Amino acid sequence: MSLPAIRASLRRLKRRGEIADPYRGFHVIVPPEYRRLGCLPPEQFVQDLAAHLGEPAYAALLSAAEIHGAAHQRPQRFQVMMRTNRRPLRCGSVEVEFVARADLERTPTAEVNTPRGRLRVASPEATALELVGYADRCAGLDNVVTVLRELAERVDANRLVAAAALAPIAWSQRLGYLLEVLGLEVLANALEGHVRANARSVAPLVRSKPTSGARRIPRWKLAVNAEVEPDA
Repeated sequence: MSLPAIRASLRRLKRRGEIADPYRGFHVIVPPEYRRLGCLPPEQFVQDLAAHLGEPAYAALLSAAEIHGAAHQRPQRFQVMMRTNRRPLRCGSVEVEFVARADLERTPTAEVNTPRGRLRVASPEATALELVGYADRCAGLDNVVTVLRELAERVDANRLVAAAALAPIAWSQRLGYLLEVLGLEVLANALEGHVRANARSVAPLVRSKPTSGARRIPRWKLAVNAEVEPDA
């Protein structure tokens, strides 16, 4: 077929809801069971989209936590970590949010099966660290703590320390404190040695807030400049 004929066929299929284009030049087949979405579920196409864009990527943050079984509230957008910032995309009722992390190839990941291939997902340990590092993308610290409480069942203490070594030290300082608040001392104790050996300065619990007058936690070299209350 000629290129104009292919484009015409795609337009016809799109009008019938059999094809969707989440991204310019990237099309997906929409089976009957997903016609109400107007697209494939994001976990079934984002890995192929990343390959189309020539970028490494993995499911991250609240979406990764949900995949690992911590689904307090279903995230409104499917969150994907990529190396560069990209605008969110919408395909039918499906929304995908891209979050930038320059060193994402260092992040420990796992692969899960979907009906249309394999999806890379941040490991439970990397997810815990990234939730704290990108709390502003995760509905704030209160929500992060709520998710951490559920995610902790999947987090291994030794793998957590290994993942922490590949992330900013301030993430470990914040995460260690939050694990302590939740009474998860096995995981908190695992991070304590890493923080003691590597933290050189006091980190704020919330990066965007002032630390003047904030309570200091010597164990974590942390300025607690916000109150944290897990959701019920």
